[in-house]
Amino acid sequence: MSALVVTFLIIGGFALLLLILALLGGGHLHVGHLGFGHLDGGHLHLGDAGGGHGGADLSLPVIAGFLGAFGFGGAIVAAVLPGHGAVTVLAAVVVGLLAAVPTAWLAGRLVHAAINMSTDATLESDHLLGATGVVVTPVPSAGYGEVRLSVAGQHMKFNARCDRPLPLGTPVFVIGVPSPSSVQVEETPPITDGTLSAP
Repeated sequence: MSALVVTFLIIGGFALLLLILALLGGGHLHVGHLGFGHLDGGHLHLGDAGGGHGGADLSLPVIAGFLGAFGFGGAIVAAVLPGHGAVTVLAAVVVGLLAAVPTAWLAGRLVHAAINMSTDATLESDHLLGATGVVVTPVPSAGYGEVRLSVAGQHMKFNARCDRPLPLGTPVFVIGVPSPSSVQVEETPPITDGTLSAP
């Protein structure tokens, strides 16, 4: 294996190391005021020489994608082409750059999409009011049992109280939320001929 191939492989290997750091939460790599900077949460900050707040942020996955595609792409070209002259070096660098630029752009888009991904609203106590479920541990008249509720499309288990005992399998609905882990429930009235009858 030629020294040129080894050099490109080392660049690609360094990119893998950066990617591992990014995945483990290695932080930002800050390079400011023409200094070498420090690790600070997953982004490389390129500051201006004058001490202002200008500059650009690059995430470690973007840098790793660029260096990895450049290193491994260049290594492939250097291994395939005969000779070790300037033409081989130039071809390896050009192909490495042609692979690196779109890879870095794609990594940046993926990181941006992951950071700005919308999530469901945080579940709050008032979301539980009116939720329906079933008793999974019998509820005594003076204590707690357990119910499984359907909340926001998911089944969740809560401690439950009721004014009267409820046996296993009783359908219930939530009428109060005394704490984040417990609910006050009532038995769901049975439906008979389209009308609700008292339990």
